[in-house]
Amino acid sequence: MRLAGPVGTAATDGAMRDQPSGRQDRLRRVRLAALPVGTAAAGLALAAALTSLTLPWAALLVAAIALAAFAGAGLVPGARAPSPAALPPPNPSAWPDSGTQAFADALAAPCFIVDRDARILLWSAVAARRFGPAVPGDPLALRLRIPALGEAAQSVAAGGEPGIVRHVERAQLDRSLAVTLTPLATPEGRAVLGVVEDETEREQNERMRADFVANASHELRTPLAALIGFTETLLGPARDDARARDRFLPLMLTEARRMSRLVDDLLSLSRIERRAHLRPETRVDLIEVLRHVREALAPLAGETGVRVAVPEGAPLPLRGDRDELIEVFSNLVENGIKYNRPGGHVVLSVRAEVEEGRPGYTVDVADDGPGIAPEDLPRVTERFYRGAGGTAPRKGTGLGLAIVKHIVARHRGRLSIRSTPGTGSTFSVWLEAAPAGSNRR
Repeated sequence: MRLAGPVGTAATDGAMRDQPSGRQDRLRRVRLAALPVGTAAAGLALAAALTSLTLPWAALLVAAIALAAFAGAGLVPGARAPSPAALPPPNPSAWPDSGTQAFADALAAPCFIVDRDARILLWSAVAARRFGPAVPGDPLALRLRIPALGEAAQSVAAGGEPGIVRHVERAQLDRSLAVTLTPLATPEGRAVLGVVEDETEREQNERMRADFVANASHELRTPLAALIGFTETLLGPARDDARARDRFLPLMLTEARRMSRLVDDLLSLSRIERRAHLRPETRVDLIEVLRHVREALAPLAGETGVRVAVPEGAPLPLRGDRDELIEVFSNLVENGIKYNRPGGHVVLSVRAEVEEGRPGYTVDVADDGPGIAPEDLPRVTERFYRGAGGTAPRKGTGLGLAIVKHIVARHRGRLSIRSTPGTGSTFSVWLEAAPAGSNRR
């Protein structure tokens, strides 16, 4: 019988399909019980043929298995088959489950999953540390204040193309974020997986690289222009002018040497950057390095009348690269000589100091020159930086302190600068001591 109306029809047909007649149900249970009985009978017959098992015993075992199977199927009087309705209903766990959450928490990048309405379904542990905790159901905009992100997530969830949403947070230090949105199929329907990447450092490196190329080109162009101008003059109007030749040739030599120093510094900086991830492990005597620097710069110090003093005493072993450490202290002492007053002093001193549980030595390179203006102090280690408020003329390539910073970083050391205009500057370099008993060279 069919009831009128679509709702009644569906209910009646479903009941008839879900509740078979008693005869059909009994036949179904007979078939289910016959399968294990037949399998057992075949197995026991084979065992009786191949072993000492007698046929009466085999028949008895088959009868026992049949009785158990038919009783389990409810075909034996007094036995009752379990009703499917009596079994506990399945209890599927809510999604995302603990496994999905654990996987998201293990990722290094912050990630999240949102539904079609850009409401949070999952928020990883890294995302909680970076952007604050979130509760499932919170709007995504409550945690990530990126205006275009919510609309983009809804578009992807609705079947749109995956994409990347980029955002720059304007603050004291601009931070660039890129959120990659990918559609995700979940038990509840379509959702969107978002992975947040901080691109600040990469973009800063790109800007630094572009600035470096521009500055290097400018620094090289200046001496080249001077050399070209002097050469054209000597080949043209001043071809037979001895006085012009005597005037221009020393200037040409100065510019050529300046360009050579610039190229050498660029190559040195490039070499140091290529090996930045390799920490030097050679045993180096700090006192011997400082003595070598003093002797190498003695002619320059004699020209300006600046006195250079280095400490004496027993060897102080460091973990480092000798040539690079000589380059560090040569740059610092040379700056102390160049940017000093006539008859001034550059004093090097050493003291033992522990940094983050690591024993080492701090070398102070102090001069009594004009010092560095406060507004220039944070940027003096930048490549080619020309301070607007400097109290001393520019006399180098602009790469010396950048080289010092990179070498100290490669040695896992520390560089700090203190300066007072009119009094002088102190550059402090901390380097880790070599372990006791280390003889590696």
